[in-house]
Amino acid sequence: MHEPHLRAADSDRTAVATTLGRAMSEGRLTVAEYDGRLSRAYAARTFGELAELTADLPRTPRPPSAHSAQVAHPARAATPACADDSAWRSWLTTALIVLGVWGATSFVADGPLYFWPMWVIGPWGAFLLVGTLTRPRGGPSGKAG
Repeated sequence: MHEPHLRAADSDRTAVATTLGRAMSEGRLTVAEYDGRLSRAYAARTFGELAELTADLPRTPRPPSAHSAQVAHPARAATPACADDSAWRSWLTTALIVLGVWGATSFVADGPLYFWPMWVIGPWGAFLLVGTLTRPRGGPSGKAG
């Protein structure tokens, strides 16, 4: 990791914002915690300030155990989680929340603010779209062609 006193770049702030969005969609953060941390992420100047925002979050999402995946959804065991319909529902829920926060703050500010939700929902949506488009027909949804 970088030294805490070094200045962070926009790409570093975006990476933290993505991590925070994932943590909220997993239920690790409340909407209020997410909103507060996201504001602090985009205002952060150093790596140390960014590190504080994710210090209590796991580094990578914990994968489900193979046994629970096979028992709960035997037909889905061979399909990547990114192509699952529930992943799209999580993305949509998060998108609606961050768009609502952006809309409310823009309304209070009497005009549209910087459209920061694109950094949360854009990369995540692109990842899900690639997973959906590369999923074999008759995949986890059970629908053929």
